[in-house]
Amino acid sequence: MLPGGHLLSVLIFFPAVGALALLLLRGDDHKYIRYLSLIVSVAEFIFSLFLLFKAPVGASGYQLEEFAKWINQPPINYHLGVDGISMFLVILTTFLTPISILASWKSVELRVKEFFIMLLMLEVGVVGVFLSLDLFLFFLFWEVMLIPMALLIGIWGHERRVYAAVKFVLYTMAGSILMLVGIIWLYNATGTFDLPTIQQMLANGVLVLAPRTEMILFLAFFLAFAIKVPLFPLHTWLPDAHVEAPTAGSVMLAGVLLKMGTYGMIRFCLPLFPDASRRAAGWVAALAIIGIIYGALVAMVQPNLKKLVAYSSVSHLGFVVLGIFAFHNISMQGAVYQMLAHGISTGALFLVVGMLHDRRHTFEISEYGGLATPMPKLAAFFLFAALSSLGLPMLNGFVGEYLILLGTYQHHWQWASWAALGVILSACYLLWSYQRVFFGEITKEKNRTLPDASVREKWILATMAVVTLWMGIGSTYITRRTAAAAQTVIDQVEPQRPYEASAPSQIMPSLAPMQPTHTAPRAAKPISFERLETR
Repeated sequence: MLPGGHLLSVLIFFPAVGALALLLLRGDDHKYIRYLSLIVSVAEFIFSLFLLFKAPVGASGYQLEEFAKWINQPPINYHLGVDGISMFLVILTTFLTPISILASWKSVELRVKEFFIMLLMLEVGVVGVFLSLDLFLFFLFWEVMLIPMALLIGIWGHERRVYAAVKFVLYTMAGSILMLVGIIWLYNATGTFDLPTIQQMLANGVLVLAPRTEMILFLAFFLAFAIKVPLFPLHTWLPDAHVEAPTAGSVMLAGVLLKMGTYGMIRFCLPLFPDASRRAAGWVAALAIIGIIYGALVAMVQPNLKKLVAYSSVSHLGFVVLGIFAFHNISMQGAVYQMLAHGISTGALFLVVGMLHDRRHTFEISEYGGLATPMPKLAAFFLFAALSSLGLPMLNGFVGEYLILLGTYQHHWQWASWAALGVILSACYLLWSYQRVFFGEITKEKNRTLPDASVREKWILATMAVVTLWMGIGSTYITRRTAAAAQTVIDQVEPQRPYEASAPSQIMPSLAPMQPTHTAPRAAKPISFERLETR
């Protein structure tokens, strides 16, 4: 077994070693390229499973920390760590990467070596984001992720791939610049990029942020993460990116890249800016609820099957943001669980949609109809993934949404009531799309002879189905390991006196600024933009 002291570094850089091996591989035999990529990604997944045994169940704080000095001035350190939240996001990433490689086994014929190198480098960036505890290191991996994803869309995508790739880059870079400004400001105020150190300074009163300053810093980080989620109204890049991306790109984008935004809210926005998070919670919840309902309604009228699934992500990720900003342990655990469940169920939907596109080379729902007759196995897998996505009990989608609504209702019953509409609407657009694609008479002659799922495709979809079912009936295996980490985040943002919720009649936040809720004694003057002091 790998030594625990270097396991996190192995998880980050092992795919990079595999990408380098592919780069040095001579010849144009695509079979060896595919097999080597698959071996590297499966080995990476096995390494990630060691996290389950190395990190104690129910332990709070960061585990398996690695620390090494990197740059002396400014003091940038190679600091890694994992907790119950980031652990399963890493495992989700390493699980979906070999699935994406298998899904691209025959559909990618152009620049095969470069395609799989980009997939492995994308895995490097995403895993690095989830494991970084240094703000500069986090930002570095955040940007590393951007390049391979943009190339996957722009080179191996569909007709409007360049437009979608450029739009993806522009939106992400706009948020990244804001986050970088916030990181630099925190360094000037604290003299360090180390996240645990900054959190300790805030807890001890060594670093105190004035309300206006804290809100501006919160917005700098929050906007970067909201674009990545994406939260309404910053979502417009997502449908284009999904529709134009290859199947593997859509699976990775929906499965893990969108979770980087919600993970950033949990890891940075709430612990670093607790008072600002409280003051902004009403507005964020309103945007999340609008996104839930808007995403579902737009999905319902989509003529493009892949764009329908893309807008469903806007709706489902709205639940995650709502659960985070309800500031309740149950809703926070539900948000983490929904992040994982969405990665599996929506990833499965994109896989089936990609398999249909490989056969008919179109995403238009009107071009299908009656496909359950020539391809009953593919129809069964699509139905299973759709039922999981709409939250059928015993499947993984139900657990996350139920915990989010339960925890949110205990603090804000109005938020939960509005958000519950998204559950109803998701059943409408998913079942209606399934009816139009797979039921009824075959109206296109080309559809009569379409082949059913191949052996490779059956293994891919069966694996996703087994994980979906296991997460639905064995949810406590995950929640026992995320409970302590979720409670730690709640404790960091929780005021010392009971939080006074808004009046029941108010669904939208008041325009009047709320007073800071922390009542602990302050050991220093508030730091503002007009006067920076290093504590």
